[in-house]
Amino acid sequence: MNAATDLNQNELNSTRKNYRDFLMLCGEEYDKKGQQLIQQSHDFLLQEMEDQDTGIVGVITDYAFGLSTMVIRELGLDPLGVSAVLILPLIEKKPDLLPTVKKTLGSRTGSILSEFLKISELNTAGSSRHAENMRNLILSFSTDFRVILIKISERLYQLRKSSGKQGEKDIYAAMEARAIYSPLAHRLGLYTMMSEMDDIAMSILESDVYRSINRKLQASRAKREKLIEGFIAPLKEKLEDERLKCEILGRPKSISSIWRKMQKQHVDFEEVYDKFAIRIILESPPRKEKSDCWRAYSIVTDTYQPNPDRLRDWISVPKSNGYESLHTTVVIPGGEWVEVQIRTRRMNEIAEKGLAAHWKYKGIKGQAGIDEWLGKVREALEHADAEESANLIDDLKLSQFTREIFVFTPNGDLKKFPEDATVLDFAYDIHTDVGSSCTGARINGKNVPIRHRLSNGDKVEIIRSKNQKAKVDWLNFVVTSKAKTKIKQSLKEEKLREAEHGKEILRRRFKNWKIEYNDSNVRKVIQHFRYKDSIDLHYDIAMEKVDLLTIKDIFSEKTTPSESKAIPIEEEQVDKMLKSAVQQSSDVLIIDEKIANIDYKLAKCCNPIHGDNVFGFVTRTAGISIHRMNCPNANQLLTRYGYRVLRARWTQTSADTRFAVSILIMGQDDIGIVSNITDVISKDLQVNMRSISIDSKDGMFEGTITLFVKDTQHLEALIRKMKKVKGVANVRRID
Repeated sequence: MNAATDLNQNELNSTRKNYRDFLMLCGEEYDKKGQQLIQQSHDFLLQEMEDQDTGIVGVITDYAFGLSTMVIRELGLDPLGVSAVLILPLIEKKPDLLPTVKKTLGSRTGSILSEFLKISELNTAGSSRHAENMRNLILSFSTDFRVILIKISERLYQLRKSSGKQGEKDIYAAMEARAIYSPLAHRLGLYTMMSEMDDIAMSILESDVYRSINRKLQASRAKREKLIEGFIAPLKEKLEDERLKCEILGRPKSISSIWRKMQKQHVDFEEVYDKFAIRIILESPPRKEKSDCWRAYSIVTDTYQPNPDRLRDWISVPKSNGYESLHTTVVIPGGEWVEVQIRTRRMNEIAEKGLAAHWKYKGIKGQAGIDEWLGKVREALEHADAEESANLIDDLKLSQFTREIFVFTPNGDLKKFPEDATVLDFAYDIHTDVGSSCTGARINGKNVPIRHRLSNGDKVEIIRSKNQKAKVDWLNFVVTSKAKTKIKQSLKEEKLREAEHGKEILRRRFKNWKIEYNDSNVRKVIQHFRYKDSIDLHYDIAMEKVDLLTIKDIFSEKTTPSESKAIPIEEEQVDKMLKSAVQQSSDVLIIDEKIANIDYKLAKCCNPIHGDNVFGFVTRTAGISIHRMNCPNANQLLTRYGYRVLRARWTQTSADTRFAVSILIMGQDDIGIVSNITDVISKDLQVNMRSISIDSKDGMFEGTITLFVKDTQHLEALIRKMKKVKGVANVRRID
């Protein structure tokens, strides 16, 4: 009893010490309002665990304090983010507490935790095969970038505990980190986190290689330290003579970085010529940063012989994620190569903390400033399509680390833009309609074109015309993500409007030609001209890019007005029509594994699977296509080309044969619903998925899942099982 009591007391003392250390750190980093929010989260955490065993409380609170300390020290995360991190281990165990969190700590903290849980529910198995898609999916789930920062930190925090282990869970975590979270950290400029994540993942996944390189680094440690000391001494003296205050650090390259170089250059460890790097961190005021860095570079290259091919200037043109530094590689006496990185204290913090350092060095004061910037990120994400998503984050990051200009509206309101912003950027910042109708501006009383670049202090009044429309070439000179997104959106809307006009033109011509305007006939025109879809066809008709007489010729060669009017038939009539169609032939197409010797394909218009009632259709160029009896094209094929129809039936196919089929699923958007659905598909019924797309709105979700099934019975069993998932309202096959 006494031993147990002593143990509990020790755990309690440890927790109290962790809390005191955590409070001291918060006191150093945040103002009273921020500390108050963090204190509220801490109190909520303890209150919700009052009925728990002391040991469990200690584990959860230690985890909360540990992860919170990490995001403060290594990311500089703001109080709102830290508030969410404190509650995170509790919410992961009790997700039903989310409504209470929103009510007690505010909707912002609750939203961050809700988005975090959605990411955690994703099935990242096989993430290395679909890494880019998974990373973009995670980004699309996160309307608040704190969620991404917290998720990366949480993964690294867990990896630190797994370092060197090789259990199944550890291997999975390492593969996930390497495929998804390390590249995300790189994209956000979190280079230190990225390197550590890659090193730990390598220690788990390629442990033998990792240990081998580590041993060689340790064996050469004394020699390396002596080289670093000898390298730094003359540099430090010369930098001080030039009155450049600085800190000079020497460190070995990360093991994963050395390993990548060995693989890329196909060399052994001994042949990697820059195994360690020197970092010169200058204490420079903002206005002298660039000049001081180049002065330091001059001193380095005067002291040691540089390799001109290895100069990397990310000061004049920073990387898209904000990274700024001068890199050069020099040779020292003895022939050893050394990489030298030159940057200021501000640049170093941005390199270490990435996105989070932006809040400190862009002069943002308090929560409102952070929210303003994150709001722009959210707005751009909400209007981005799949084509834009891969570049969107880089566009947003680039705009944050360029110089800013400030201009005035006619009412005297101050607007902030990145350097090189144009009149059109200003117009779209006011409103989409203002941007789309902009023809120019009056700046300081003078008329200027839409391409005119804004300058600090300009007073801008937009000139509009109701006849103006967004144009493709506008994308070449606007610089803000908002303007680019809105222009693309306007162009799409304009194309749809023109396509409607083109559709009406085609409809009237079909009527004059006595040809029925239906999906089948339109599809024939699309296939003839090889358009992607009907929108492109109708748009080109409106733009007079298609000769309408050519369309008439398509039908006049192969059909007559009476033939084009197919009589609608019921599904049960198809079999009768098939008997009539094949009365002159007794051929029956048997669909089994032997059919591989026949030129055939499963029709995409109805996507048949084993067990469906089907028929064969002899095409002119693509062999035999297999259609379902209830195919939307069955009517046309049977009435117009009955002589080319074959009876068809399935027999036993090989056990490993699978057919792709799409299903539509709808229901209530509850926490865990996506995970529950994918578990039923992949675990309970062991069905492979090709793709999944889920959209959520107003508390409901609707999605399309493409998966592989054996036959119709397999599909029906899967649908029945999915309908039993709590929250699922309807599941049906998409014809």
